[in-house]
Amino acid sequence: MSQPAFGRFFLPGPTEVHPTILAAQARPMIGHRGKGMEKLIADMMPGLKRIFRTQRPVYISSSSATGLMEAAVRNCGGKRVLSLVNGAFSERFHKIALANGLEADAFEVPLGQVHDPNAVAERLRGGKYDAITVVHSETSTGALNPIAELAKVARAAGDVLLLVDSVTGLAGAPVETDLWQLDFVLTGSQKALALPPGLALGVAHPRALERAKATRNRGIYFDLVEFENYIVKHQTPNTPALSLMYALAAQVERIDNETMEVRWARHRDMAHHTWTWAQQQQAKGRDVRVLAPEGFRSPTVTCLTVPAGKKGGEVNDAMKARGFTISAGYGSLKDSTIRIGHMGDHDVAELDVLLHALDEVLAA
Repeated sequence: MSQPAFGRFFLPGPTEVHPTILAAQARPMIGHRGKGMEKLIADMMPGLKRIFRTQRPVYISSSSATGLMEAAVRNCGGKRVLSLVNGAFSERFHKIALANGLEADAFEVPLGQVHDPNAVAERLRGGKYDAITVVHSETSTGALNPIAELAKVARAAGDVLLLVDSVTGLAGAPVETDLWQLDFVLTGSQKALALPPGLALGVAHPRALERAKATRNRGIYFDLVEFENYIVKHQTPNTPALSLMYALAAQVERIDNETMEVRWARHRDMAHHTWTWAQQQQAKGRDVRVLAPEGFRSPTVTCLTVPAGKKGGEVNDAMKARGFTISAGYGSLKDSTIRIGHMGDHDVAELDVLLHALDEVLAA
């Protein structure tokens, strides 16, 4: 099967992978406890730290991001967690906490909305919580939570750890791990990093590690203390997905060459282009709106309402017939919305071609 042209695959994950990154996976196998593996990790670690904006080591897990979500709550959740829920994936974080035997209270806001730091602070005063789970960029709605402000709320509350899922945030939206004093932040390879699925990456603040060390029954595969012990030796605690590690190393180099500031700006430009297009649709008499409120929209994924008489799945199918891949809405938003993942290695010119095709679909 021939390789389709790059720039027509706009799922909110997995995202399109550049051909050079796909090719990087074809390197021969090496021993994962040998010097070659240690050099591979050591060489990419400075770039990974620049992506996370941290001086701390970056953990590399051969798993989906859900694995590190479980690691976060199991190692750092304590006994009682406040889960900030504003969509399907923040709800998953809440369910993971419950499934690991923690007391977990869901603080819900309507789909498409974000959490007000003042309201979170008030909620913390009403109960003894050990941790907060939050999704930075809620992939199901395109809403961007104010993580820097929420981190300040957590710090002011005392010994409350902030556990951040930035799966569609990091590498596309600004994340300042050290500056914001995030206790644990994680992402997945298949989103704004524009890699194949199968790797999760995370950074733990020393506070999170101290909590983990004091936690019994951390498990084995997602034991953050073991991740720390091995990564300082430029190793992983378990057999890594080596071909994906090769791809990660190649992509870290590409991102380094672009620089994070330029990458953030490119994602911001794609997002604004999409939002402006939605306004133009309204001027044409079509009820196409950005679900997330202005000022709290993710630069990596936009959730758009579809006009009356159309369904998200139908729009998705019509775009596929034109050679483009987007996504219908998620969960309860499946019929009323579509989602466009403008992240990874795409640019405005490629996005513009997609939006032109989408305009034709909505006009039909």
